[in-house]
Amino acid sequence: MIKVGDKLPEGTLSEFIEVEGNGCTIGPNTFKVEDLTKGKTVAIFGLPGAFTPTCSAKHVPSYLANADALKAKGVSDIICMSVNDAFVMGAWARDQKTGGKVRMMGDGSADFTKKLGLELDLTARGMGVRCQRFSMLVVDGVVKTLNVEGPGKFEVSDGATMLTQAG
Repeated sequence: MIKVGDKLPEGTLSEFIEVEGNGCTIGPNTFKVEDLTKGKTVAIFGLPGAFTPTCSAKHVPSYLANADALKAKGVSDIICMSVNDAFVMGAWARDQKTGGKVRMMGDGSADFTKKLGLELDLTARGMGVRCQRFSMLVVDGVVKTLNVEGPGKFEVSDGATMLTQAG
């Protein structure tokens, strides 16, 4: 599993872009994790799935509520990642009204999640391989803080905890 002090592994995340611009076309766009974090302070949080109860009712809202304060502490981007495709993440972004605050990015095949060592096998529950619930503060591609939740928990990866670790 990735740990504090490690450089993030190479990987890509996909994002559904609603408005063409900044070199991105409308629809799914793929981004290298290195490009997303190079020279920046980024809060990344991962969760088991879009539209799932805790993720929708608590995890994403906790980052939306703290987005302005995190940015005031120098966090340039907040990225939510899940083992879902860009289309699902785009629909979830619209549902959660994350525009301009949290980037909703998919790791559709769990490739990046597995490189982080944060996969969660929910095959027995019909959900396949997912991402553990976690958060990390990344500075120029290096993990500065890492908060991994215990099974079924939501105690340390929320936006308020990240706010205490930023800046």
